[in-house]
Amino acid sequence: FLILATFISIYSIQQHIFYFVYLSNVYYIILMGLRFYEKYLFLIGGVSLGLFLISGTIFYLSSTNLSPQTYQNHQNNKVRDLANRKHDVFREEELNKNIVISDVFRPNLSINTAQKQNNEYRKNFVKQMMKFAWDGYVKYAFGQNELNPNTKTGHSGSIFGSAHIGATIIDAADTLLIMGLEKEFEQAKEWIDKSFNLLSVSSDLSVFETNIRFVGGLLSAYALTEEKLFLSKAINIANLLLPAFDSSPTGIPLALVNVNTGKASNYIWASGGCSILSEFGSIELEFAYLSKISGDEKYLLKCKKMREYIENVEKPDGLYPNYINPNTGKWCQKHISIGALGDSFYEYLLKVWIFGQKLDNKIWETYKNAVIALEKKLLFKSQQNNLWYFAEMKGTRIEHKMDHLACFAAGMFSLQSLHEKDEEQKKHYLELAEKIGETCYESYNRTVTKLGPESFRFASDIEARSIRISESYYILRPEAVEGWFYLWRITGKQKYREWCWQVVEAIEKYCKGNVGYNGIKNVNSLPVEQDDVQQSFFLAETLKYLFLTFDDSNKIPLNKWVFNTEAHPFPIE
Repeated sequence: FLILATFISIYSIQQHIFYFVYLSNVYYIILMGLRFYEKYLFLIGGVSLGLFLISGTIFYLSSTNLSPQTYQNHQNNKVRDLANRKHDVFREEELNKNIVISDVFRPNLSINTAQKQNNEYRKNFVKQMMKFAWDGYVKYAFGQNELNPNTKTGHSGSIFGSAHIGATIIDAADTLLIMGLEKEFEQAKEWIDKSFNLLSVSSDLSVFETNIRFVGGLLSAYALTEEKLFLSKAINIANLLLPAFDSSPTGIPLALVNVNTGKASNYIWASGGCSILSEFGSIELEFAYLSKISGDEKYLLKCKKMREYIENVEKPDGLYPNYINPNTGKWCQKHISIGALGDSFYEYLLKVWIFGQKLDNKIWETYKNAVIALEKKLLFKSQQNNLWYFAEMKGTRIEHKMDHLACFAAGMFSLQSLHEKDEEQKKHYLELAEKIGETCYESYNRTVTKLGPESFRFASDIEARSIRISESYYILRPEAVEGWFYLWRITGKQKYREWCWQVVEAIEKYCKGNVGYNGIKNVNSLPVEQDDVQQSFFLAETLKYLFLTFDDSNKIPLNKWVFNTEAHPFPIE
């Protein structure tokens, strides 16, 4: 019993086993040499000691509020922090020279305020974050979809069909190019050329995720390099996704496709197997660009058929519900949101119009009518501080909740203002963009970590705060910094750069792991618990938008490029 109790204590507190094994053996030897009654007394003492060990362990863990694994991670972090301090002086000198530091060193924030306010320093700091995230992925998960930064293994979500198809490689390639990380880009290019094979996926793939990350990432790499390798790979993937369009009479694509069998289907959970607005509405930009550079109109025609149906179908109060039956063409339920399930549908109406050099009056009209309906029915101002936010509609009920995903709207409305001809409309939508951007900033600034929750609520006694644990996580999402990037580019107001830098500091402080960056499970709680996943969109979107915000050279100008919803830029002309 004593031996068992000892090992329980060892496992829980993670101390050295050798000493306890040694003591246990000594105890056994002593016990064998005693008389019967002495053994009996000694056994009682051993049981008592064992119970004391177990109870002490329980008390220790409860007082620290740490699980054994969390405790170990905490100790590891202390060791890493001590090790990193040795290099602080060297790294500060390197940052002052505005060069990319050696692989050995990690980005740090231990410099004075004046230096931190220098945009060149900030841009290079984000570049170093990208290199740190990429190097960890290459070393421990190259070819797999994502990285587990703390356990140093590969990670693959169900959206990728659980196969190793290099999601991070393709998603991050254009970011590496934009940041000037040429050696790292060559690593990505070589893997795409020699190892990428979507046919290795035996299960269903998300059409939406495959399009925005893989087709989008490859097309962007082609746009930036003009290398045919990327175009060829993008064409191959797009062809494998086409059965999703051919499986319904309305032309509305289904959500999933098996690239080996060509069978398409919808998620069972999606309102009884309906198609999702944000997913089928976020394909046309990639397919329009693909048709343009490949000379094959079939990709664009598939999307036009779908869009024409959506434009003409009857809409309740001018609003687009989040689910539609692809076979009957009828809306499945009245759930309306500019956040999850709806978001990028509206984004792509605007961006497809811009990409088409603003010649398609019908799609512009569709977009304008959609956002007018959203403003009329779902735009609210909070009671205490007049924070503007978009609520959700579920049936006849308004839910005063806004998703982090909906923060993209700050970028969408600011981009719209850039293209409005009417001065009043231009002013109106820029104001709306700034108000939404401010609300999203408050959702970050009101947490103890200064990172935004997955969703936040509004009531008489609460504003821009998450009130449920299930809504309080942060998974390195880009939408807030995306909005501030657009607002910085269009208004030139320094506060948007400062808000982005605040996010950089918070990510560096709370999300950095052993070999990459993690999400955290609760933005309102310290110490943070990391989720051990480095999302591919962190490299594709979050770091790209942060880098471009601090870049004074105006890389990827908004009058010449349009970003897809995964932050992959396509040229307009």
